[in-house]
Amino acid sequence: MIRGFLFDFDGTLVDSERESAEAMARALEREHGIAIEQRDRDFIIGRSWVAIYDNLRARYPQLAWTRDELIARTAAMREHVIAERGVTIMPGAHGVLAWTRGRPRAIITGSSRAEVRQLLPLLGPDAVFEAIVAAEDVPRSKPHPDGYQAAMTAIGLPPEACLIVEDSVNGIAAGRAAGCLVVAVRAGNFGGWDQSGAHLVIDTLDELTPSLVDQLVRDYGLGVGDS
Repeated sequence: MIRGFLFDFDGTLVDSERESAEAMARALEREHGIAIEQRDRDFIIGRSWVAIYDNLRARYPQLAWTRDELIARTAAMREHVIAERGVTIMPGAHGVLAWTRGRPRAIITGSSRAEVRQLLPLLGPDAVFEAIVAAEDVPRSKPHPDGYQAAMTAIGLPPEACLIVEDSVNGIAAGRAAGCLVVAVRAGNFGGWDQSGAHLVIDTLDELTPSLVDQLVRDYGLGVGDS
């Protein structure tokens, strides 16, 4: 009964949030003369560019870049940071992408489209998705369900036919608000988010198997909504 898989990206399939924070810090200091603090770097974890930009604008009124300009400059700088440091593929990511390939899939992320495209090749040939809904694609970021709703429209499936895989409290809330089954993964929960709102919490993506999905359907059935 579950036919579609909707994945969060950073913290779920890959771990590059610290690289994004470093890239943003470098771009702001070198091109804008703004030296951000550690708490600004930490704020990135588990949050969308909408929230990140609003936080920076509140803390650094001299920031003249638009959100799109900040995203673009961070993405450009991140290429250098990734070349220096690399990124971590989350445990089990290759396996889950392999067995779900051929089914309708989408990425729904608070990261930018440029950031996703930078990293997809590192996930290998199974990282093929029918849709990518990024920060710039929806008016409201997680915990609002807009991104997941847009993704389901793009892949042509209703909520009861989709499973969402997340790591953050906002992502879990967005998935539940979209009316889908939600699995949370502890491995990427670097922000220490409360994951209890998910229908199931697993340690790594290695545990996300077809039999586990079948069990979730038996436990919760169709039309899960906020059950």
